[in-house]
Amino acid sequence: MDAIRGTASGSAPVPLSVLDLATVGSGTTATTALRTSVAIARQAEARGFHRYWVAEHHSMPGVASSSPAVILAHIAAHTDRIRLGSGGVMLPNHAPLVIAEQFGTLEAFAPGRVDLGLGRAPGTDGATAAALRRTERLHEGADEFPQQLAELIRFLDDDFPDGHPYARIHAVPGPVQGPSARPPIWLLGSSGFSARLAATLGLPFAFAHHFSAQNTIPALDLYRESFRPSAVLDAPYALIGVSALASDDEKEARRQVLTGALSMVRLRTGRPGLIPTPEEAESYEFSSMEREFVDGWLGNVVHGTPDAVRTGLDDLAKRTGADELMITANAHGGDARLRSYELIADAYGLPRA
Repeated sequence: MDAIRGTASGSAPVPLSVLDLATVGSGTTATTALRTSVAIARQAEARGFHRYWVAEHHSMPGVASSSPAVILAHIAAHTDRIRLGSGGVMLPNHAPLVIAEQFGTLEAFAPGRVDLGLGRAPGTDGATAAALRRTERLHEGADEFPQQLAELIRFLDDDFPDGHPYARIHAVPGPVQGPSARPPIWLLGSSGFSARLAATLGLPFAFAHHFSAQNTIPALDLYRESFRPSAVLDAPYALIGVSALASDDEKEARRQVLTGALSMVRLRTGRPGLIPTPEEAESYEFSSMEREFVDGWLGNVVHGTPDAVRTGLDDLAKRTGADELMITANAHGGDARLRSYELIADAYGLPRA
């Protein structure tokens, strides 16, 4: 249970964590993006953030986090204390045995520091999902998520019953090699499905407020109302992902978050690409429909000076009752993202290692 529940540091009302998409900016490379991810993880550890998670996305030129387990293995070698995890692995894209092996390996690399966050969406478009799953019946993957989850847990615990077809199969590294604590499982979602399933199983729940803000409170209410205590948790524990970016100057913060908004416009209209520069975003001529989307999108991004961001995050924690805030900073350059996390840590008086 201690591996799940975080402890707030400084004057933060709840624990603060980091969600990284390893974004690739226009004019840069995936190598630069992944090196920035290492720097962000190390900074997050040094400043007392509780977790560092990476998200699985595919066929998006501006996102280099298609393989969370590979990234986390590298991050584990460059950190010592911070919890590392997936936010998340899209389980229908993978065989449960493969995920059990990957995260068993991560647990062996970084004992007691690994979280396994799972989602049921493809993390991409339909054609790419079909290529990943080797089937065009994509709805079946999502519909079978509870069964896939149950199978994954069996592999992680090495406890298929006698007579089961998989009883003689072992996820290695894992318990078959001796006593082993498996990574805590989190369910991720942007609607009520995973909220209810997490509650039924007594698992921690992570909600994607950063792109489904209108569903946040209904999903968290459903999770709390339906929660059943388990060997994992005796009470509900929910974190929310939130887009936030702090800058020394309010106008500069607006310039930076506009790059993420334009990137989302292009993604939603079937034109995914590298994250545009602030100059590209400022000069882009938005249509009236695109402008409406951008205004709505930025309305859910906490941005501005450090004090303004702290006020916005405090308000969000209070309104939602979230037990933890996981901050994602979407901007073109790594320097802006690193500076943002530093300013947020300073605003809350988080300790320096």
